[in-house]
Amino acid sequence: MNLTAPISVRKFIRILCLVLLLLLGNIRVTAQSNVDPQQLEKKIANAADDHQKVELLITLSSYYLNKPGEEKADIEEAERLNLQAGKLSTILKYKTGTGKVMLLSAQINREKGEREKALKLTNQALAYAKRNNLPVITADTYKELCAYKGYERPDIEQKVKYLELAIPLYRKGRAVKKEADALKDLADYYGLLEQNQKALGLLENAVSLYKSIGFKELQGVYTLMSGNYGLLQNAQLSLQYALLAEKTAEEVQDQSYQWCTIYNHLGLAYYDLLKFDLAFANFEKALNIALKNKNIGDVNAITYNLASLYCHKKNYKAALRTLKRTEKNFPPTDEVNKIRQLFIFAVSYSMLKETEKARPYYEQLLKKYNESDLGLFYKLTGIIIYLQQSGQPEKTYAYLEKFRKFAEESNNLVFYSQIELLAFQSDQASKKYESAIKHLKQHQVYKDSIFNLEKLKQSTALELQFETEKKDKNIKLLRQQGKLQEAKIQNEKVIRYVFIGSIIVLILFAALLYNRSRLKNRANKKLELKRQQIDEQNEQLKKLLSEKEWLLKEIHHRVKNNLQIVISLLNTQSAYLDNEDALMAIQNSQHRMHAMSLIHQKLYQSDNLATIDMSWYIYELINYIKECYSSEKNISFVMDIDKIFLDVAQAVPLGLILNEAVNNTIKYAFPESRKGEVQVSFKNMEKDHYKLIISDNGIGLPDGFDIDETESLGMNLMRGLTDQLDGNFTLESKNGLKIIINFRKNTDIDDQHTDFDIVTE
Repeated sequence: MNLTAPISVRKFIRILCLVLLLLLGNIRVTAQSNVDPQQLEKKIANAADDHQKVELLITLSSYYLNKPGEEKADIEEAERLNLQAGKLSTILKYKTGTGKVMLLSAQINREKGEREKALKLTNQALAYAKRNNLPVITADTYKELCAYKGYERPDIEQKVKYLELAIPLYRKGRAVKKEADALKDLADYYGLLEQNQKALGLLENAVSLYKSIGFKELQGVYTLMSGNYGLLQNAQLSLQYALLAEKTAEEVQDQSYQWCTIYNHLGLAYYDLLKFDLAFANFEKALNIALKNKNIGDVNAITYNLASLYCHKKNYKAALRTLKRTEKNFPPTDEVNKIRQLFIFAVSYSMLKETEKARPYYEQLLKKYNESDLGLFYKLTGIIIYLQQSGQPEKTYAYLEKFRKFAEESNNLVFYSQIELLAFQSDQASKKYESAIKHLKQHQVYKDSIFNLEKLKQSTALELQFETEKKDKNIKLLRQQGKLQEAKIQNEKVIRYVFIGSIIVLILFAALLYNRSRLKNRANKKLELKRQQIDEQNEQLKKLLSEKEWLLKEIHHRVKNNLQIVISLLNTQSAYLDNEDALMAIQNSQHRMHAMSLIHQKLYQSDNLATIDMSWYIYELINYIKECYSSEKNISFVMDIDKIFLDVAQAVPLGLILNEAVNNTIKYAFPESRKGEVQVSFKNMEKDHYKLIISDNGIGLPDGFDIDETESLGMNLMRGLTDQLDGNFTLESKNGLKIIINFRKNTDIDDQHTDFDIVTE
């Protein structure tokens, strides 16, 4: 009896058992990084700053958490170090450190078996990382959430969603190694979802990222690629990548548990190529590593692979020995592995005609069959084979019908092949030979469609029909050849027409290119002519601008000279006057003209003809006034001036206001040669808004002073000039006098300045 279909088809097993990752031969391991705990402790003690100390504490905690063996002391040490890192992060307000500590705390609780608490902590870490914009830690948390999902299809799909959220975050945080790891895991899950081509694309991307950072430990990626090529029935590439994984592991001197995965994949690859001796050898190596590390899940999975291979070779006693080797010390912990073990026991004992020994396993399979549909293929196959071998074939038909409905839902040719084989065996045992032959033929059809290993076996009674069909095929072949000849002639005509059409299209394309070239040359000539015109206009504008600047400087120079002449004339005139009021009026006029003269002097001496640096101007003006009264007054000046530029239209009124205010202060604020202080402040309060303050600590204004009724020329002049600035004029008489002028910068000059820009192409 041939049991190849039910128990030895690797691809079929993988399709059935999406709930078990190891059924793909992809044994999960966490390779311990090359971390020296003693060196880390020294670095922690000598850390340059506390932030570095936090990172080192987290690294050491992770080391103890992921250390092989899962000793209680290691977990306790990991928890202690993480708690220390958390306290220090809180003191430092180090958000990255706090996020890492929260996530590591969740991982520690998961390792301790407190899954509900761990999941709650993981969600808290995710919320914290999102709230504080920590992309890499957010991605790490999404990856951690995968650990709380199983291997049922909905769980795997949720894991895919988590990783697809994590990968862009790793890319944003430039965590290349973690991005590659996430791509590798995502490919793993897509393989479980039977999207093997997509999984291979993701693995290629992961390899590129690993190589970009010089990461050489690619054996795990190559192992996954081997598994996916195996699922795509490309046995050669599956073996090629499995061997590449073995070679890479040797080159990097891998001493980790990952060798278990590599040997298991090599076994599966050799099994696909029907090299059973090599498959046995590698499965044995993988099993020995799993047994040494006491990994129950891996022991169960590899044991099943070995037992299946023995069954394929019809060595049922060896299959039973393989299961019993691990049955006592490593009993299956998950339901699917339990069902598969019962299946192998039931089938092996049944095929050895030891039905009494097979009966307990059959009864357990029957009980589990009535409880749920999990592992339905194994249950049905084991039950049917037991009933056939125990002389109860009539009872198998109800289970065969259930099997057929299951196959229709799965739409898998392997299932149909298995059903036909089992139906053949039941009909043969029931002596329904005509039906048995039909089922056997259909089984062979399915078998050839799936595996393409051998031709259909024909009976002697069908030889004549075969020869007749062969002649019919030859006639059809001749007709097909005639049609092919006609099609060939037609194709030659089509090719000829296509060739002629292509030449015409090329000619038209060449003409179009020539026409476009002519148009482009013409447009270029026009553009060149326009550019030359623009260059000429620019040169003319530059000359005009230069002449304009020269004229403006000359005007300002002449205005300054004329004002100086007027000042000199007034000075000469004052020599012939004895009237104090007249002399005072002339002196005031001289001061006002000097205030205006300074502005024009600055304009013709600088390259900027539009604006005045008021910090320079105010200092110059104050110094001039101080010199005028230096022999009479003992007054100190304190100036706080921002670097502000104003146009002439505002600089002149402001200068006159300052002149009037300072002169009045010197004359009237400090009678009888009193000492005093005058403060001058000119500040930019906000965009284009300025404030001028002239304050003193003199006698202030007389009681009952009303600015609206005063006849003081200086006061009226300052108010009028403030109106000219469109500003506000304020007086405060308290412990002296304070004059406050607020106004806004005139931007008309700036807007008009754009009229003189040079024209550019």
